[in-house]
Amino acid sequence: MKKTIILGASSNPERYAYKATVKLANHGHEVFPIGLKAGTIEGHEILLNNPIIKDVDTVTLYVGQKNQPPYYDYILNQIKPKRIIFNPGAENAELEKMAQEKGIETEVACTLVLLSLGNY
Repeated sequence: MKKTIILGASSNPERYAYKATVKLANHGHEVFPIGLKAGTIEGHEILLNNPIIKDVDTVTLYVGQKNQPPYYDYILNQIKPKRIIFNPGAENAELEKMAQEKGIETEVACTLVLLSLGNY
């Protein structure tokens, strides 16, 4: 089972990060929603304060570019995922370049679309 961090998670069912958490879990992925506010997403607790999670396959970003810099070290040096997905609105050429320099695969795509096409 592949581990996925949903960065920018929200307990609001209208948010795409919420929908992605549910859909990823339904597709058999081990999900780790991380957000700024405590809450749950269909039984998955939203984690706070950048918890260290080992052996992460993917970080899927739902945080806008201007709010991403505080997460750079966390993503690149603490989590060290195999891949980062930049969802619509989270595109960031600077973070993408930094990730690629560390050997982390990057993808500008929508997690929900990738799942629906079987390309996740």
